[in-house]
Amino acid sequence: MFFMSTVEQKVRSFILENFMFSNDESALDSAESLLDKGVIDSTGVMELVAFLEDEYHFRINDEELVPENLDSVRNIVAFVDSKQAAA
Repeated sequence: MFFMSTVEQKVRSFILENFMFSNDESALDSAESLLDKGVIDSTGVMELVAFLEDEYHFRINDEELVPENLDSVRNIVAFVDSKQAAA
């Protein structure tokens, strides 16, 4: 059975609702690049950062604004998990 973490559920819902204007879970592949697919742009990244900081109560530093952390649902979830573990 497929298990989706609470973080992944919240991130997916935010992206689907705010950038894809959909609630169709199948429209968003967790490994797909959000920038390459045109789902988000630089302004969208800033909206995503604001959401993550508000939702998870941590600060994202400028040096953390890299695709390795924010360019796919999978990367975002791993990044949030690492920030929470460090807190």
